[in-house]
Amino acid sequence: MPRAEAPLRVALAGLGFGEKVILPALRDSTATEPVALWHPRRERLEQAAARAALPGYSDFDALLADPAVEAVVIATPPEPRFALARAALEAGKHLLLEKPVALNAGQVEELQRLAIERALVVAVDFEYRAVPHVQQLAALLEQGVLGDPWLVKFDWLMSSRADPRRPWSWYSQAAAGGGVLGALGTHAFDTLHWLIGPTRALTARLSTAIVERPIPGSTALGPVDAEDTALIQLDLQDRRGRPVPAQLTLSSVTRGGRGFWIELYGSDATLVLGSSNQADYVHGMQLWMARPGETLRPLPADPALAYGRTWEDGRIAPVRRLLGWWSEAVRERRPMVPGLAEAVSSQRCCDWARSGAGSLEGIP
Repeated sequence: MPRAEAPLRVALAGLGFGEKVILPALRDSTATEPVALWHPRRERLEQAAARAALPGYSDFDALLADPAVEAVVIATPPEPRFALARAALEAGKHLLLEKPVALNAGQVEELQRLAIERALVVAVDFEYRAVPHVQQLAALLEQGVLGDPWLVKFDWLMSSRADPRRPWSWYSQAAAGGGVLGALGTHAFDTLHWLIGPTRALTARLSTAIVERPIPGSTALGPVDAEDTALIQLDLQDRRGRPVPAQLTLSSVTRGGRGFWIELYGSDATLVLGSSNQADYVHGMQLWMARPGETLRPLPADPALAYGRTWEDGRIAPVRRLLGWWSEAVRERRPMVPGLAEAVSSQRCCDWARSGAGSLEGIP
């Protein structure tokens, strides 16, 4: 029998989403092995390292110099992510990056050039590509069930920041990568590009409903300039090169918001994917379809796409699946999808939205 590939030895940088979701996924996957943690605050690092029984580094250069580390997952807040990713690539490490990968598309393109020069594999955690119901929708579209796509409507309405008492943080600052575009828009653009095709042009209106939040440890309020709602009109391009109108609505301040819903209207069918479960994008997802003249009916889940295991925190299973894809791409020395090419496309849309509008005209 051929010898199984050794698991990819991975260091984890960032201990928020990283410790809650990525670390258990790394541990459960047979394709990856966590070997070290990094965090800039020594006290926070020591606590996490003790819980995980892993070595911890507060010096990123020292982490990169550790010969046990083949690859790094960077799950920090957005602002430091670009510099950390660039340092890791320069040190010859494969990467899995949380999104947004960087603060603008130019930075993502710089990482892409560096990864190509060094022949390194970079994954981006667009984990909706690893959610079974979304994969099932993608398969139906690939089979041509929708026919010609006529209209796309994507509502992602959450209440995670609807409480004005939620503390001020980096998420409150546009310059630090905060806001609903980085949190939800990056995923939404990537999902639309995957399902339908690339964005050729867009117009956007951004707004901030809660303009001040309490600063932790103080009675003062900090200003909020990161958007909490985005209304976006897009021209997508389908697989045959035809334009498809799309409407994307994102918000993190919609009390009782309907959650995650994609509606696809085509010549041969209507397809609807959605979940009202705001706490978990895996548990509660459902897919419906209607042919012309029919009412929407639920489609049974495709058992071939089901996870082998799920957790109470539904985010762990898709991340684990994506980690497997990443490890395979590293071992086979081939490009990763979703990777930096997909991140450039998504981030360019975020950049356009922040400027109000944008198109591919004039971009080399």
